[in-house]
Amino acid sequence: MTHFFSKLFSILTRHDKKFLLLLVLVSILISLVEMVGVTAILPFITIASNFTSIHTNPTIEMVYQFFHFQNDIHFVITVGSALLLFYFLRSLLNLGYFYLLAKFSKGRYHLLAYRLFENYLGMDYRSFTTKNSSDLSKAIIDEAQNMTNLLSGLLLMLSEIFIVIFIYTIMLIINWKITLLISILLITNAILLILTVSRSIKKSGVAREEHQKKFYAILQSTLANFKMMKLSSNTEPILKKFADASAGYANANIRNETLSHFPRLFLEALGFGIIIFMVIYLVYKYQDNISGAMALISMFVLGLYRLMPSANRILNGYNQILFNKSSLDIIHNDLMYDPENFGDTPISFEHTLQLSHIHFEYEEAKPILNDITLTINKGDKIAFIGESGSGKSTLVDLIIGLYRPKSGTITVDTISLEETNIKAWRTKIGYIPQTITLFDATVAQNVAFGTRIDEAKIKHVLHQANILEYLETHHEGIETMVGDGGIKLSGGQRQRLAIARALYHDPEILVLDEATSALDTDTEAKIMEEIYRICDDKTLIIIAHRLSTIEGCAKVYRIDNNPTLMCEKR
Repeated sequence: MTHFFSKLFSILTRHDKKFLLLLVLVSILISLVEMVGVTAILPFITIASNFTSIHTNPTIEMVYQFFHFQNDIHFVITVGSALLLFYFLRSLLNLGYFYLLAKFSKGRYHLLAYRLFENYLGMDYRSFTTKNSSDLSKAIIDEAQNMTNLLSGLLLMLSEIFIVIFIYTIMLIINWKITLLISILLITNAILLILTVSRSIKKSGVAREEHQKKFYAILQSTLANFKMMKLSSNTEPILKKFADASAGYANANIRNETLSHFPRLFLEALGFGIIIFMVIYLVYKYQDNISGAMALISMFVLGLYRLMPSANRILNGYNQILFNKSSLDIIHNDLMYDPENFGDTPISFEHTLQLSHIHFEYEEAKPILNDITLTINKGDKIAFIGESGSGKSTLVDLIIGLYRPKSGTITVDTISLEETNIKAWRTKIGYIPQTITLFDATVAQNVAFGTRIDEAKIKHVLHQANILEYLETHHEGIETMVGDGGIKLSGGQRQRLAIARALYHDPEILVLDEATSALDTDTEAKIMEEIYRICDDKTLIIIAHRLSTIEGCAKVYRIDNNPTLMCEKR
């Protein structure tokens, strides 16, 4: 339990903790009001049914004299009216408290989802490559929501615990023997419920998370490969996997939903059983009618009437925490790491980019690049070739600042590339990947890629990429919708949009990571001709398999599997 609260408080902000303390204080006030609500109705019924009790009860008589009442009827009507106002205000107070509970628990969804998304965006590239994107989506969409359910359960438990304590105290004062007997029965049954129902709900929570993880993974992989699925004409295996994951997720929720009602039904039966047992016990003890004990019985009926729902809510809150506990673990793990925190120190690239004795490895003692030394002059047109897995893309990722070398240095005009200036360095890079990711929006939005849209600049880079005329002639220009993943465009057109996107921020270095490998030879030749033309005043770095792609490069570097670097000049 200590570990649970340690994780919970570590992901709550200082403001959250203050809000939580406020809720605890308000819940104590609510509990006092509920205690008054339970204990006040019986004296009112007593004085309303028997006016003489007004004067025989010292406390009531004192109130009667303090307010100078002259008529018993007026006194009863006044007390009744005051109780009506009290119960109305009690309802408003409870409504306000439930609003605060909802604001805290449900309002955390926005904050948790935002913090998760912010952390994922701030994650270093190497860490990101170890993550499954479907898990990241699940954490933001579902686990953050499940976390709010956990908070709701916890707050519900806290609020009801105070009510139980206060009402239980009153019942002890009235008759400690009967209260002790009731306590033994309730505690015994609560332990029984925790060992059976709660344990089953906890298992359902684990199953829910496992099946939901598979659910997201199947969805993402299938929709991302929709064309392949259509061509295979065999959807049965994937449908079966989806059905298993979906059914497992549904069954876990069904078990949780069903078992969550069990404590209420069980405690209701137990509560009625206790009342009946009390009546039987009193009849057996006095061997007579028990009209004289009706006040005592009525008090315990009222107490149990309020106590049982609270006990049920406490158990429900506990079960809700167990069912959603895996969400706390996931969110805690995803928030408890340091994101990239780079400075804004500017860096200029006027002469050379120097790699000196670079060593890099993904796994210990398994080097990908070893003792790499390389100089790139401003304006160079260079290419890296080599077998798959030889380290070409890794080397370029080091150059553009996505990876940091394990040893060795990267300098730009004699200035070391480090955390203080790497952010500025990355802004000088225009990157065109092998797989072009376009989202379902306009051409302009895809080119600007989340930044401010400058229509004149967008048209300029589209003209540079040799696609503006086509869009204006056959479509709606920069307002053309490209479809999900750019499905409305051909491969070559998507590639030209990627070039325009890379050029939009006027980079000094343009990187092509096997960007034309999926195109036919003629289309590739045209696009490469356009790229060489565009990059006349830029540094160009190309990763390629086809030699035709790198014909315009002055230098070609071959990376073999040693890994060492050999230079071939043309």
